[in-house]
Amino acid sequence: MSNEQLQRKLKFGQIGGGRGSFIGAVHRRAAISDGKTELVAGAFSSTPEKAKASGEDLLIAPNRNYGSWQEMLEKESALPVGERIDYVSIVTPNHVHFEPALAFVEAGFNVVLDKPIVHTSEQAQALAAAVEKNGVVFGVTHNYTGYPMVKEARHWVQSGRLGKLQRIVVEYPQAWLLNKEEDTGNTQAKWRTNPAKSGIVGAMGDIGTHCENLVSYITGLEIEALCAELTSYVPGRLLDDDASILMKFKGGAKGIMWVSQIATGSENGLNIRVYGTEGALSWEQEEPNYVNFYPVSGPVQVYKRGNDYLSEAAQRATHLPFGHPEAFFEAFGNIYMNVGDTIRAKLVGREPTALELDFPTVQDGARGIKFIEKVVESAKSDQKWTPFD
Repeated sequence: MSNEQLQRKLKFGQIGGGRGSFIGAVHRRAAISDGKTELVAGAFSSTPEKAKASGEDLLIAPNRNYGSWQEMLEKESALPVGERIDYVSIVTPNHVHFEPALAFVEAGFNVVLDKPIVHTSEQAQALAAAVEKNGVVFGVTHNYTGYPMVKEARHWVQSGRLGKLQRIVVEYPQAWLLNKEEDTGNTQAKWRTNPAKSGIVGAMGDIGTHCENLVSYITGLEIEALCAELTSYVPGRLLDDDASILMKFKGGAKGIMWVSQIATGSENGLNIRVYGTEGALSWEQEEPNYVNFYPVSGPVQVYKRGNDYLSEAAQRATHLPFGHPEAFFEAFGNIYMNVGDTIRAKLVGREPTALELDFPTVQDGARGIKFIEKVVESAKSDQKWTPFD
């Protein structure tokens, strides 16, 4: 194994994320947070005019401020390694995920893609096959796995601290679509509630995929069957804004998932509770610097981010001393940090470590798409349980 370090910054480009994009700015900030990565290129919007205007805002060099992702792919491919981008970050609406992701993978570029990765399992499998064939690094920004205390929770499960898992409860309530925001000019609401752009689901694809990924990441459990109900509470809305799901896991554990974007008074209330025979844990996204452990007997134990009693994975994901809160940006940054370190390892010819490989992959993204499809199948069925396999 080589101990050589890459003697330059990683270069990345971005597709989407231009003027008015909330998530595009989050990705850019996350990508450069390690101090060893720089944004050098982009095709930031759906029209050449908007794309180039956004690139100018970001001070991108004119010769790498592209009018389309196709132009970006052609011209970046013509550059030698070390000058071309090392990876592309794709943060477009869902319907513009598959084509550029596949094209860049097939051209040998590493990719970071927002979730849900594509619209169908067929697309997801095609993308996974291309990733394997071309040997590229492919990360998916299920950013909640980047929180240090989520990594600590995962460590507890893996070490057997909770005993045999029996019950998982995961919720993600929001209220931002309580009214028909898609009719008010709200750009995010407009595309997220549009089946042509968002896919076959609304809230389930937007935030339900985070719940599925969080359960899988922390517990390692695989879904055996599910029973789902999708609801559109707002009159005239084309996609679901609320969902309830019962889950059976292989090995006997059972779970409940509730996601909603019409939960009055809620902001971004993702939370998870995992119950085992020897103990339980709970974590809340709005208080992400703490994870609670509940022993079979005795008081609740509160573990705090930044302390040296935490696992190696939690400590690697920590960037400030205890008492200084870290949150959303840093969690996103941890995904990009591990993707970046894995790319660096590849460039200098060494195998990445297990800690560097700790990020959601194309396979996690593909499982999320299958989950969406099974939820829709279950919601349309009169059968109580829908097998997952």
